[in-house]
Amino acid sequence: MMYINRELSWLKFNERVLREAEDLSLQILERLKFSAIFSSNLDEFFMVRVASIKEQINIGYQEMDPSGHTPDKIFHKINDEVSKLIEKQHDINQKCMNDLTEAGINIVKQDQYTEEMIEQLKQYFIVQVFPVLTPMAVDFSRPFPLVSNKNMYIAVKLMVENNIKLALVQVPNVLNRLVQLESNGATYYVLLEDIIMQFIDQLFVGHQILTTSMFRITRNGDLHLIEDDADDLLMVIEEAIKLRKWGEAIRLEISEGCDPWLLEVLTKSFHLEKNQVYHIKGTMDMTMWFKFKPQKKFSKLKKKPYKPKKMPFMEKKNIFKSIRDGDVFLHHPYESFDYIIDFIRKASKDPRVLAIKQTLYRVSGESEIVKALAEAADRGKQVTVLVELMARFDEENNINWAKKLEQRGVHVIYGIYGLKTHSKITLVVRREMKKIRRYVHLGTGNYNDQTAKLYTDMGLLTCKESFGSDASIFFNMVSGFTNAIYSHTLTVAPYELRQKFYTLIDREIKNVQNGKKGLIIAKMNSLVDKGIVDKLYEASEQGVEIKLIVRGICTLVPEIKGLSENIQVISIVGEFLEHSRIYYFYNNNRPETYLSSADWMTRNLNRRIEILFPIEDKQIAERIYSILNLYLLDNRKAWQLLSDGTYEKKTQAGNKTIAAQDILKTIVYENNQDFINELKERVII
Repeated sequence: MMYINRELSWLKFNERVLREAEDLSLQILERLKFSAIFSSNLDEFFMVRVASIKEQINIGYQEMDPSGHTPDKIFHKINDEVSKLIEKQHDINQKCMNDLTEAGINIVKQDQYTEEMIEQLKQYFIVQVFPVLTPMAVDFSRPFPLVSNKNMYIAVKLMVENNIKLALVQVPNVLNRLVQLESNGATYYVLLEDIIMQFIDQLFVGHQILTTSMFRITRNGDLHLIEDDADDLLMVIEEAIKLRKWGEAIRLEISEGCDPWLLEVLTKSFHLEKNQVYHIKGTMDMTMWFKFKPQKKFSKLKKKPYKPKKMPFMEKKNIFKSIRDGDVFLHHPYESFDYIIDFIRKASKDPRVLAIKQTLYRVSGESEIVKALAEAADRGKQVTVLVELMARFDEENNINWAKKLEQRGVHVIYGIYGLKTHSKITLVVRREMKKIRRYVHLGTGNYNDQTAKLYTDMGLLTCKESFGSDASIFFNMVSGFTNAIYSHTLTVAPYELRQKFYTLIDREIKNVQNGKKGLIIAKMNSLVDKGIVDKLYEASEQGVEIKLIVRGICTLVPEIKGLSENIQVISIVGEFLEHSRIYYFYNNNRPETYLSSADWMTRNLNRRIEILFPIEDKQIAERIYSILNLYLLDNRKAWQLLSDGTYEKKTQAGNKTIAAQDILKTIVYENNQDFINELKERVII
């Protein structure tokens, strides 16, 4: 096996997420949060990846992928693996529920209701729930109702005038899924769907209810756009978003032990095959734990949100002078993203700033950055924002604030036809002492103040002329008709980035061939591109040492004798989502370190506008190298990929526990050199 199938690799990643819910060192609500993340991830996996494979099967496409799987074969394997995972999730959830009960939070099921509880639940149902419900009957005069994506429904089997009939009741998502009530001075919780099923006869008075079952449909969520026929891409995407919740059904989740007649009717109505049906034990859709807010007395059951550090340089009033004094490096969420917001906010107010240009891929709903850009336009500055309309599942949000920015006078552009703009770059043009100086921010993550508290990302602020010049060239490219870019410091996909990586890897190969050391350390979200994988195999065969930190999908197979025996792959799953992309090349003891918005995926290298940028400041580069080594030493949250495609949790060496994220949260320092010194004291690197 030279390549691992990308879908099966992704499922291995989601299993690692789920396994965090087994970690008894975490608070119980943190463990349930990981179960919720697992469920949310799985939803998106079916909406995008499984939907794509199903489309290939539908049109008869039977070509093998590099791992030797046809679409039909991988579809069946996904069914087998997902079935095992949801069984595992149920077992983990059961343990979590037991621990939750011991901690004082009781979720009461229907067979546990007391008479007092039933009376309370009935009052709640009549007052709060009944007015919101709409039973939907199904017969020859009323076709099967539209069942929206990812919503919970109750299927009801009725006896109506000696005929068996079907009705559906949607569990309203406008009400809390976990209903809090009091009984005998104690607090308890009941699932909303359980309350509805307890009193469902109130919706079908005069008819006999034979049985009920919970179900949930996942639909194809990818947007299919024919851009050649689109006079207004904005309008086409708006229409496509509306249709997303009614896409082809891809998965049916249904309560285990459901009535065979109900199962048959639902399966036929959604045009599904057996391997698209998943029988769920216990509670369906664990994403409800994202919204659960326990009483204050249970606050210890949940981890306190981490508060990012504010570094000494952040307190200086003149942010532009701080950048002129030397490149500024930021590592989120350990260091506050507020500094980036402040940079753009001050640029919007500074009378010397003439122009602000920025790419925006995903931002929060109430983005301070968007507000600052609008205010800059109000003050007469030249503001240009490149909005990516095709940021998956964020399209509607992006469209809304793109329109608002245009109304305020911001020049909004939508990038280059056929290519997603995934780069993270801001250019501020400022007049200083009768000359123009350009300030640039480059990052590995989105300009999103909310995800910046949860994702690990890195960013650089610089006013070096080489960066400023290339930033101007970049924005001219994406706003004009240029189909190539000629830059000196920045490397841009899809024009130069693949070849740049090949050249950097080839240099390590050449150094080894000349009897010197070759070393590559790379950290990313996913490694999928066959060209890069093959190049890494080639480097390994020549003796280059390769250490990869790949959070999610990895199609490369490490530690195969004669092919990849010099390649080590680890994955870190912890409190924060590892999101930074870092590429380190030893270069015969003249190391080169790069940060990027791009993973080693074909889409990033061939079909997206991405930026790779060098870290030229020696101390910053050494700091990043120290962080990479810290990740490689992690024996608490790291998993090692084995040659058979499985992952094994790294074990502690001796009595020393190293958890990279925990160390990075607690380490205190004044500058980059202090950081390096303190890290060396904590961990021998």
